[in-house]
Amino acid sequence: MTDKSFDQPMTQISVEELAERLAAGDANIQFVDVREPQESAIASIENFINLPLSEFTDWNQKIFAMLNPEAETLVLCHHGIRSAQMCQWLVAQGFTNVKNISGGIAAYSQLVDPTIPQY
Repeated sequence: MTDKSFDQPMTQISVEELAERLAAGDANIQFVDVREPQESAIASIENFINLPLSEFTDWNQKIFAMLNPEAETLVLCHHGIRSAQMCQWLVAQGFTNVKNISGGIAAYSQLVDPTIPQY
């Protein structure tokens, strides 16, 4: 038996595309960071709301109050694994335009903004 959500290819964007989207300043895009608060304290990107996966039970029931399921939603983590899990969950909740940021903040730091610390 397969999980239906895993049958669908996940939409990914590169960190270079993320940089372009951030520079464009589109207020309709939602930026979600699923890393732990201590990770965000080390390295972060402006405009991202922090929803740590470890605190899922604290925020999962409020997701529709925090995010618009119709808006483009870009999800970030350290390398792209936890954000992929979040993308699958958001799609299962009915979000229609969710994208995983491939390579996470580590790739963003390496390829786009070297002022963001590596950890």
